[in-house]
Amino acid sequence: MTRVFVLFMVVVVLSLSGCARTGHYGEGFYRGNNARWHPGYHTIRHGDTLYSIAFQYGYDYREVARWNGIRPPYHIYPGQRIRLTPPEPAVAQAPPNQPATPRATPKPAPRAAARPPRASPAPLPASPRPAAGRGRIRWQWPASGKLIARFSPKAKGKKGIVIGGRPGQPVTAAADGTVVYAGSGLRGYGQLIIIKHNEVYFSAYAHNRRLRVREEQKVKKGQRIADMGSSGTDRAVLHFEIRRNGIPVNPLTYLPKR
Repeated sequence: MTRVFVLFMVVVVLSLSGCARTGHYGEGFYRGNNARWHPGYHTIRHGDTLYSIAFQYGYDYREVARWNGIRPPYHIYPGQRIRLTPPEPAVAQAPPNQPATPRATPKPAPRAAARPPRASPAPLPASPRPAAGRGRIRWQWPASGKLIARFSPKAKGKKGIVIGGRPGQPVTAAADGTVVYAGSGLRGYGQLIIIKHNEVYFSAYAHNRRLRVREEQKVKKGQRIADMGSSGTDRAVLHFEIRRNGIPVNPLTYLPKR
């Protein structure tokens, strides 16, 4: 009886361990220096966009689209399973064993008279890559108020800056762009807006009380896009991020000094 009970408890522990790893998202892997468990897949829920999924996991949206064979305009649907890792390269399978067939040995061709080597054409100059630096975008502060938290690439929850203000205060677009996400589906961000400025740069505006723009809407720098709120905080704040190729960067190196 005791032996049966011990075997039963081992099975239960192993089952719970598997559930803790897979959870809602399915298979996963450890990612980053802190060895945090990272899901290998994401199941699309209502309100998700490809941009919000890439933002949530810190990837370039073009990578996620390429891994899943999703082409512009990047339509996805609830219930769809999105992979968050590059697909493994296909391994060519060896053909089944076949009896060896004797082959005729070709006769060596007569050697032609040696010719002087032809001069190789001069290589074409490499095409300059267009600069994707901050000079292409003229940023402005998305809200007035005191800077109460700074960016830290290593600290959890500090992927941007936090600006203090008052409830209902205007939140404005930091640069021209297109709204690619407007909703509250990303945990820890409250009412969130993500703006695509070009193929490289995105900005995010979190903890809003009210959103004043919709997805796919084009906005201008300085245009009011939301009202400042206090979701998850004890005061009205704006959490603001700039991401370059999906990676959070320090907004203070892009925003004008004040």
